[in-house]
Amino acid sequence: QVQLVESGGGLVQAGGSLRLSCAASGRTFSSYAMGWFRQAPGKEREFVAAISWRGLRTYYADSVKGRFTISRDNAKNTVYLQMNSLKPEDTAVYYCAASELWREYRSGRGYDYWGQGTQVTVSS
Repeated sequence: QVQLVESGGGLVQAGGSLRLSCAASGRTFSSYAMGWFRQAPGKEREFVAAISWRGLRTYYADSVKGRFTISRDNAKNTVYLQMNSLKPEDTAVYYCAASELWREYRSGRGYDYWGQGTQVTVSS
């Protein structure tokens, strides 16, 4: 098993930046592909970004492509989400998730473990 703890959320003005971190503990971090999802009030959880076990492959939702960057440091057991040019519609609770088999990187069903989430609020 792996435990995930997100940090780095907060309140930022539109156009600003935040970097989210997700620290993993437990089983070897490099055994998991990682993803970021978000859920805004009254909306379903949606895929944001994903990264393969060694970081060689990354995927993004169209809504964040070109603004967000996912990365990982396996030596530090941490995955990051750099968020630039933030918009009010990016406001949500952001969750990181870990997947052993990574068959469905865009779907929450493809992930085995989840963090507790961190709030990101973008003001206009």
